[in-house]
Amino acid sequence: MKKSIILFALFSLSFLNSENIYSQSDKTDNELINEFITKKRTFNKEFKFGFRIQLYNGFEVEAKKIQAKFRLEYPEIKTYLVYQQPEWKIRVGFYKTKLEADKALLDLKLKKKFGQSVIVIPLGK
Repeated sequence: MKKSIILFALFSLSFLNSENIYSQSDKTDNELINEFITKKRTFNKEFKFGFRIQLYNGFEVEAKKIQAKFRLEYPEIKTYLVYQQPEWKIRVGFYKTKLEADKALLDLKLKKKFGQSVIVIPLGK
């Protein structure tokens, strides 16, 4: 996770350094914004940047129970059983933005059904 954050920070700094903010540029603000969005999308595709909702973090048996319960209620949403020593995690969905993940968390009422629900950055997992 730290590696991706550092890469994103370096990517952002390199973009800022490539365009001198204080000098006059032939590009309009919209062109600069579109250029940045294009670079960000390329970065996201390469490093699998996005968000998931984590329903549980703890013991394997409980994680599998929660995964089964979620699959029954929401069969159209993909679930991921992840082991990061020493705990098991259940993560669901894939959202391009945190706003999309927040909306899903609210719309599906996951906080009520799964009390530990939080939005996470899975970094390709």
